[in-house]
Amino acid sequence: METWEVSVPDDRTEQRTCLICGDRATGLHYGIISCEGCKGFFKRSICNKRVYRCSRDKNCVMSRKQRNRCQYCRLLKCLQMGMNRKAIREDGMPGGRNKSIGPVQISEEEIERIMSGQEFEEEANHWSNHGDSDHSSPGNRASESNQPSPGSTLSSSRSVELNGFMTFRDQYMGMSVPPHYQYIPHLFSYSGHSPLLPPQARSLDPQSYSLIHQLMSAEDLEPLGTPMLIEDGYAVTQAELFALLCRLADELLFRQIAWIKKLPFFCELSIKDYTCLLSSTWQELILLSSLTVYSKQIFGELADVTAKYSPSDEELHRFSDEGMEVIERLIYLYHKFHQLKVSNEEYACMKAINFLNQDIRGLTSASQLEQLNKRYWYICQDFTEYKYTHQPNRFPDLMMCLPEIRYIAGKMVNVPLEQLPLLFKVVLHSCKTSVVKE
Repeated sequence: METWEVSVPDDRTEQRTCLICGDRATGLHYGIISCEGCKGFFKRSICNKRVYRCSRDKNCVMSRKQRNRCQYCRLLKCLQMGMNRKAIREDGMPGGRNKSIGPVQISEEEIERIMSGQEFEEEANHWSNHGDSDHSSPGNRASESNQPSPGSTLSSSRSVELNGFMTFRDQYMGMSVPPHYQYIPHLFSYSGHSPLLPPQARSLDPQSYSLIHQLMSAEDLEPLGTPMLIEDGYAVTQAELFALLCRLADELLFRQIAWIKKLPFFCELSIKDYTCLLSSTWQELILLSSLTVYSKQIFGELADVTAKYSPSDEELHRFSDEGMEVIERLIYLYHKFHQLKVSNEEYACMKAINFLNQDIRGLTSASQLEQLNKRYWYICQDFTEYKYTHQPNRFPDLMMCLPEIRYIAGKMVNVPLEQLPLLFKVVLHSCKTSVVKE
């Protein structure tokens, strides 16, 4: 699904900037001058029929540093600036779909249909009404509720028979990805309505089992070793609680570094890329682990410690609006994870998917990262649909949590350090109290 590209002349390259985010442009992509990052983002969004949501007023600033903060506003600007979705080939092969296609100006109504997922649904209904096999995924069902969808729909021009489907899937699931298959859509999905793979006949793909087992072997699921026991009657100060939070963060970060070295694909990427990925995602990884595999300690022992900390009136008065937003979102996310009861296997897959973010600036192997990311998208879907047959929306629900984690982690950077003790006290107290009431 490559784009028609017209390279910018060398003597003018530095003068051209991406019309979406202002980064250095690399050519004409989908009809407008843009960078590689926005080109890839637009392609994935359209091909995978993703539907995003904006937590603000749908007017977030788009810049090189902030373009990953809001996927909704990034896609919106792509469409407003004239990026042409019809220039994307449907067959997943390199080259433009129509080399005469340039930038387009579409109505606000049409943009809204794309952003809400309505147009994707209309396309799916069109093919279904014309007797085509429906290969829609749970990700597409997520779009109905304005959720980002990882799923992709195979078009009628690429209808796949069962034998061919299994061959492609088996090849794609292999540890290496030959060039012949690198453009195959990453979710060969099947819903409860698919005649190819009915849920009652499902079994876990052997290679999915193998890859999940390898991910689990890389995880350290032992209880955290940082002491969190406080004597009864002891009043914890702000400085003491902050120091404890720092020690916990150190231990969790150390576990992420050790985890990277045990990953099954560790030898496939450069140390430079791993350093770049870790420096960009470590907060997200720590947050994800705290809400899942270490949640009993975080929302148990740590919550008991924060209960012994009494903030001053000045601390309460100076607490920032951004801190309040983080609190609200963390509480929501905690309840979401508590409701889903995420398994260790799902956690391991989610963690790998979040880590393998090909949109991070400075990577040398973005295309390889994209293939690895797709691989773990698939095995996570395969596992959840195999183990939780009666929860058809479980996979998109899990994937919906990842952009929320990324957003919260980005917001927490802007919360003053001295406000973190109060932030954690409020979040942990609220979540623990609500669980007790249940």
